Amino acid sequence: MADEGSLPADLVTICVVHGLLRAQVVKAKLEQAGISVLLSYESVGPIIGIIADGLAEVQIRVLSRYADEARALINEQESL
Repeated sequence: MADEGSLPADLVTICVVHGLLRAQVVKAKLEQAGISVLLSYESVGPIIGIIADGLAEVQIRVLSRYADEARALINEQESL
């Protein structure tokens, strides 16, 4: 994962999902629409397979200027 100091300052978390697989699906949907995505998660969870105590939570982060569009795409996907 990138050093927090090198990330753009205007990244916002648009949603939090449970599990890296679900996060990858959301990321693919957003990137297909041309929105770059950063997944932020505790790295130890996927490595040793722990999903308790929030270790399976993945934050979906995008540039703030794409936040509304990204949320709409995620809501569209969930309604299907």
